[in-house]
Amino acid sequence: MAKNGNIVAGLDIGTTKICALVGELSEDGLDIIGTGSASSRGLRKGVVININSTVNAIGKAIKEAELMAGCEVGEVFTGISGGHIRGFNSHGIVAVKDGEVHNDDVTRVIDAARAVAIPTDREVIHILPQEYIIDDQDGIKEPFGMHGVRLEAKVHIVTAAATSAQNIVKCANQTGLDVADIVLQQLASAEAVLTEDERDLGVCLVDIGGGTADIAIFSEGAIVHTSVLPIGGNHLTTDIALGMRTPQEEAEKIKRRYGCALVEQVESDEMIEVPSVGGREPRSLSRQILCEIIEARVEEIFQLVRDEIQNTAYQDLLASGVVLTGGTSKLRGIGDIAEDVLGLPVRFGQPSGLGGLKDVVTSPQYATGVGLLQYGAKKLGRSAPRISSARGIGGWGAKMRNWFQEVF
Repeated sequence: MAKNGNIVAGLDIGTTKICALVGELSEDGLDIIGTGSASSRGLRKGVVININSTVNAIGKAIKEAELMAGCEVGEVFTGISGGHIRGFNSHGIVAVKDGEVHNDDVTRVIDAARAVAIPTDREVIHILPQEYIIDDQDGIKEPFGMHGVRLEAKVHIVTAAATSAQNIVKCANQTGLDVADIVLQQLASAEAVLTEDERDLGVCLVDIGGGTADIAIFSEGAIVHTSVLPIGGNHLTTDIALGMRTPQEEAEKIKRRYGCALVEQVESDEMIEVPSVGGREPRSLSRQILCEIIEARVEEIFQLVRDEIQNTAYQDLLASGVVLTGGTSKLRGIGDIAEDVLGLPVRFGQPSGLGGLKDVVTSPQYATGVGLLQYGAKKLGRSAPRISSARGIGGWGAKMRNWFQEVF
């Protein structure tokens, strides 16, 4: 039985699957003590489109994780993605009181940096400090206690459509869960798969899930760019279904079993059996046909990623290259295409440094889920969410509820 005071839970609400993870904080770090997953049919491109289907899937995943962990989860950290996500950099300046930087000064300069015009239908998800500047001395990460007369802050602000965030909170609440915080998915994945050296030297994280490709660029240890491309593994499945005239469910199975992103890695005489639609007899087709379909779409994905990188000011600062993660990154040959299209070194990222059931989650598809646990553990400062039967709307839910009351 897990000790309730050391429990943290993460809920990765993805387009193709919903994953619940329960971790226990110990002296050695984070131990995975419970996992649960369920097929997701209530989301499209990272956005909830069917409340009931999403609620049912969340409930199934949470119950499975609770049973394995031997405890009841009352609060979770959950991720958010989708084409509605927007990230931008901002800058704030304040005068330092008493000539020494205190907590109040840092709070004021962050408030100054976030004082930008944001549409009323959007909600700030994160304000991520990049660096502080004191009297023209830049590159400061911890300004507390330093002397100066002027304090500046550079931050990265992430916003999301308020309704999309509210729908995530509502789905969690209907399964009896409070939402401790909503976390940008690529930020969570970065917690699980990136090293400090990569963040310092400059790296681009590309998390390719079922419905979206989430991008995060780090430079000098701070996040400097985020974006979400509304394209992912589900597009490969749809292409296969259309190109090979097979049901969507069968196309997904074929992709997982025979998929390869490079035609040259497949023998020309290799054949696969493809189920037909409408009760027709299965057909035998060349595996190269499958790989040609996949290769074309994968190239398109990385061309979009390349364009996104080139549109930033950081394309020449990615000394650590690209880290690929997410379920679609498991596709054979995808790394070769990524290196060819992006012109950067590529490695695959998977969670590490865990205890407990680490073998279960040491896979790119669990990067976001594990990252949510690690993010939650850091934010809570080793103080875990409550584990109880008390249910209701948590801090995020209350914030969103107040917003709706103000607007409507």
